Amino acid sequence: MQRRPLIVALDFATKQEVITFLSAFRNEKLFVKVGMELFYREGPRFVYELKEQGHDIFLDLKLHDIPTTVKRAMKQLANLEVDLVNVHALGGVDMMKAAKEGLDLGTAMGKKAPSCIAVTQLTSTSSEMLANELAIPASLDDHVIHLCDQVKKADLAGVVCSALEVPKIQDSFSSSFLTVTPGIRRLEDAANDQSRVVTPGKAKELGSTAIVVGRGITRATEPIYAYEQYVKEWRNT
Repeated sequence: MQRRPLIVALDFATKQEVITFLSAFRNEKLFVKVGMELFYREGPRFVYELKEQGHDIFLDLKLHDIPTTVKRAMKQLANLEVDLVNVHALGGVDMMKAAKEGLDLGTAMGKKAPSCIAVTQLTSTSSEMLANELAIPASLDDHVIHLCDQVKKADLAGVVCSALEVPKIQDSFSSSFLTVTPGIRRLEDAANDQSRVVTPGKAKELGSTAIVVGRGITRATEPIYAYEQYVKEWRNT
């Protein structure tokens, strides 16, 4: 994965909306995230098209099923030659190991398998939700560290987590353990449906490996300007 990437979440419903958005960037190569809504509508062909345009891709499908199913699914997704994929850490160590096995099996000889990371707890999860709805007695921080330990045992590359959890994760794991952090908003942008939100500058200070930004860029009146401001704050240039 490129150094300190800013990943733009293509949270659009259709291919045409994505084409319109990306056209403003002309020939600039971005690191983009394709999520469930877009993938389920447009399918693998559109992922190929984005790769052909030179963009790096995080395919954010959050696989969570029995190990055999996840292994077979990842074997298929490996054919897309994306850069990053993910699963849910709550699926357990065997499922995460199966995901990595599937990626290795599905990657053509001479090609690099996509890196695989695991979602710990969504940035929409609050401490109250963890305790009252999910019936998990541990604190949010402790539960995330526990899940990170499971991810490490499965030999995945890292996690999707809140930037607020990054310092504790770094204290427990090596610097090569990826921390990809959504829930990033500049001060002037709304938090929307995220609970644990930080600015790009704060994410850098906390030590995030990469940040994921969606509506702050994609719904901005001037997307290129918004992107440049996020990059400036993130990379402090």
